[in-house]
Amino acid sequence: MLFDKDNRFNLANLITFGNIASGLIAIHFIVHGDFFTAIILAWIAGALDIADGKVARKYKLSTEFGIQVDSYADFISFVVMPSFLLYYAITAGASGMTELILGLVFIVYIIAGLRRLIEFNMKSEEGVVTKFFEGVPTPLGAILQWVLYLLFSYGVITNAYVIGLFVVLIAWALNSKIKIPHP
Repeated sequence: MLFDKDNRFNLANLITFGNIASGLIAIHFIVHGDFFTAIILAWIAGALDIADGKVARKYKLSTEFGIQVDSYADFISFVVMPSFLLYYAITAGASGMTELILGLVFIVYIIAGLRRLIEFNMKSEEGVVTKFFEGVPTPLGAILQWVLYLLFSYGVITNAYVIGLFVVLIAWALNSKIKIPHP
């Protein structure tokens, strides 16, 4: 069962479902102001994202279903969740107008991330790993948002609008023609 390619609950997909669960639970903690726990869950999601691909390739479990589920996991854990974290961090105590403007920035980011994942899936084949990503992969986009979170949290960049500008740049990079080597 765990090593049956045709089983929707094979080992690779179960690992991916763990990634999804980690991202969703992290959002819960973000909304309740517990950023530390959310960040731990984000790192767990990242580890599970690496593990699911390795398991799928090693045990020949790669399927169209797995590719789709992996993109849903990436959307939740590497697009939506880091956006929530950064948005909640930089808008704490902000005016309603600032919340609105930055909310729109993060909606743009989330749509850009979704578009990037859909484009990636349309070009993907089962079991095929390309040498380069075209555009910044969503896990790298998430890491860049974590960096912005740290820069804001440690007072290196204190202006929320400057953070928002960097978020727009990352959103652009997700769907750019930039070539990123595949690990």
